[in-house]
Amino acid sequence: MLKLVDNEYQIGKVSVNELTKTYGLPLYVYDTAVMKSQYDKLKKAFSNCDVHINFACKALNNINVLKFFKTIGAGLDTVSIQEVMLGLKAGFKPDQIIYTPNCVSMHEIGIAAEMGVKINIDNTSILEQFGHEYGNKIPVCLRINPHIMAGGNINISTGHIDSKFGISIHQMRHVERIVETTKIKINGIHMHTGSDILDVDVFLRAADILFETAQRFPKLEFIDFGSGFKVAYKPEDYSTNIEELGKKLTERFKEFCRNYGRELALHFEPGKYLVSEAGTFLVKVNVLKQTTATVFVGVDSGMNHLIRPMLYNAYHHIINTTNPKGTPRIYTVVGYICETDTFAWDRKISDVSEGDVLAFQNAGAYGFAMASNYNSRFRPAEVLIHKGKHHLIRQRETMDDILKNQIEVEL
Repeated sequence: MLKLVDNEYQIGKVSVNELTKTYGLPLYVYDTAVMKSQYDKLKKAFSNCDVHINFACKALNNINVLKFFKTIGAGLDTVSIQEVMLGLKAGFKPDQIIYTPNCVSMHEIGIAAEMGVKINIDNTSILEQFGHEYGNKIPVCLRINPHIMAGGNINISTGHIDSKFGISIHQMRHVERIVETTKIKINGIHMHTGSDILDVDVFLRAADILFETAQRFPKLEFIDFGSGFKVAYKPEDYSTNIEELGKKLTERFKEFCRNYGRELALHFEPGKYLVSEAGTFLVKVNVLKQTTATVFVGVDSGMNHLIRPMLYNAYHHIINTTNPKGTPRIYTVVGYICETDTFAWDRKISDVSEGDVLAFQNAGAYGFAMASNYNSRFRPAEVLIHKGKHHLIRQRETMDDILKNQIEVEL
């Protein structure tokens, strides 16, 4: 997290100047202290339950970040067989990994099952195929769609009625028939309503639907409430009130367990909540371009490195680290890709000059993980700051990386 100390910006007690001189630009920087603070906050909010936090590694899949979360006690939430493999490589045991794919083949799910990870199924077709193949030999979790939109953006909400994610609550009788016929064991019930949860009470209404659904399955071991907790993107912005959610959901969960007849584990799978604020993306100003309508700040990056503003209209607060006390002016920040890759319109930033270093905050989640080589550009380096020391955890790409898998043929 970016902090101004003696007129110099720092990340995790390391100066931005030191980072840029050491590793160059553009550069992703992650602070483990922020990750642990977010993890501890969530654990504390649900300390009266048997709570398990599984890091949703699709948000930030560098193996060193995965290893860090393992050291502080987290499990892993994965959505592809490749993420499962990364998790195993990072040292997670199979039973510490839950695999929650969407629209994948039964073949891929079978590979995950043979690896011994927890399986989460979100459609009746695969559930039936899995039951015929494995019967009661391998238990599965069911991902339910509660038909509630708890987030504020339909593009990142996954619990509404038109979502491709989850088994509709109105299909439960069909699910029961599959379970009874194939003898498959259901060990968990899961939901994920989407990102940026705005209203704790809306989330709780979805939780009540999940509790009602869970009563249909007598051999559950855990209930997984997904995540989607909002973090603050702008100064004075708000975030999900984790303390309020913890108090209210704990009460309802304990009441459910009493009615169910035994204690179950409570699972969450946060991604953005754990790493968004831990990440800063540093870029250099290539050019100032004044037009009749605006002043463009063109930087040495674009949608190939940070696509969220273009894809989701996501807000990332931008700070000029080179001129922290400069007079604020209004700029439009754009990238160097041959597309309309605008990071921010009409943004107030301290007076910018060519060569300055800008910092995009809240860049830890879905930043590098969604990066590409569009326009044959190299993906940036990644650095991890841990206990005041900085470590290169992914080197900057070169032309060899662009050409690595291309095969030249004689034409």
